[in-house]
Amino acid sequence: MAWSRYQLGLAALMLLTGSINTLAAKWADNFSAPGCDGKEEHKFQHPFLQAAGMFLGEFSCLPVFYLLRLRDRRRAHRDRDQDRDQDRDRDPAPAPAPSRPFNALLFLPPALCDMAGTSIMYVALNMTSASSFQMLRGSLIIFTGLLSVAFLGRRLEWSHWAGILLTILGLALVGLADLRGNPGGTGHGLADVITGDLLILLAQAIVSIQMVLEEKFIFSHDVHPLRAVGTEGLFGFSILALLLVPLSFIPAGRLSGNPRGVLEDPADAWCQIRREPLILAALLGNIGSISFFNFAGISVTRELSATTRTVLDSLRTLLVWALSLALRWERFHALQIPGFALLLAGAALYNGLHRALRGARNTGNAGSDPQEREALLGGDGDGGNIQG
Repeated sequence: MAWSRYQLGLAALMLLTGSINTLAAKWADNFSAPGCDGKEEHKFQHPFLQAAGMFLGEFSCLPVFYLLRLRDRRRAHRDRDQDRDQDRDRDPAPAPAPSRPFNALLFLPPALCDMAGTSIMYVALNMTSASSFQMLRGSLIIFTGLLSVAFLGRRLEWSHWAGILLTILGLALVGLADLRGNPGGTGHGLADVITGDLLILLAQAIVSIQMVLEEKFIFSHDVHPLRAVGTEGLFGFSILALLLVPLSFIPAGRLSGNPRGVLEDPADAWCQIRREPLILAALLGNIGSISFFNFAGISVTRELSATTRTVLDSLRTLLVWALSLALRWERFHALQIPGFALLLAGAALYNGLHRALRGARNTGNAGSDPQEREALLGGDGDGGNIQG
C-alpha cells in the first residue's frame, strides 16, 4: 500500500529530527570558547546540562498531549451536537471514554533510569564519535531482550536470539574500529574513546531497565505515549535541574571537561554560551528535535507500523554516520561498514522485519496488522530518551 503525503511527512520528520538530535549534541561538544575567567578556551563539555535540556524537550510533549486531548473532546462534542440536530429522535453519540486513572509517581522509577542513562550517554558523546555513539546504542536490544526474559517472563523466539547474536557481532566490529582507527576525532586518546564506548553500553543497560519498568508498571495502565514521555521529561528535568548544584562540587577527574574538574559547571557553560552564541543554537536544536522526534516516532508507529519505525531509526544511524564523515568530525574506517550492517540485520530480525516482509508477499499490504503496529511500543529505544 502506497504511503500518503502525511505518512511520508511523518517518516521524513522522524528521520530528520532524530539525526539532528545526535548531530546537534555533537556540534555543541565540538565548540571551544573561553569560560568565566575569559582567558583559556576549552571544549563545551557539559553533559548534565545537555541532558537537562533534552528532558525539557521531552517535557514539551506533555502540553501537546493535553492540546490533542482538548481537540478530541471538542470534536466529539461537535459531532454529538450535529447528530442531535440531524435527528432529535436518535440517541446521542456516546461520550469519549475517560482516561484510566493512574498514579503519576509510577513514572518516577523509569524517569530516574532515563536520567541516569541519558546523562551517561552525553558524557560518552564527549569521548567518542557521533556515529559510534549511534551504532553502539543498538546494544539496547541485547539488554532489553535478556531483562524481558528474566523479569517479564517472556519467551524469545529464534529471531530474537539471532538478532541479539548479530548485534553482539556488530558491536564487536564497531568497537574494533574504534580500537584500531580511533575515528572519533574528539581530541581524546584511545583510553578515552574506549571509556566512552563502554559508557554507552552501560547507559543502554540502564535504559533497558527503564523500558522493562515502563512495560511492567505503566503500559498496563494504557497511558498515552506522549503523556508518558512528557511526564518522564517533567520528572527528569526537575530532578536534574536540582542536581546541577551538587554536581558542580563533585570532582570528576578525567571525566570532566571543565576547568574546575567537576562533574558539571553550569556557570562555566553560561559564560561559554555568552561568548559563543552558536552553542545556544546547538542546544536549542537538541531540545527542539527530541520533542518532534518523539511525536513523529509515536505517530509513525500508529500510522504505519513499529517495524517501519525500527527501519527509520536504522536509517537515522546511517545518516548520522554519513554527515559526520562529510563534516569531517571523524575519519572513515572500513570495519564500520560490516559492523553497521550486522547491527542493522540484528535490529531487523529482533523487531520482526522478516515477518513484515513475508506478510507483504502474502497480502501485498505490509504493516497493516494492528498487532504488528503495537508489537514494539514497549521496546522502542527512543520513546523516552533521546533518547537522541
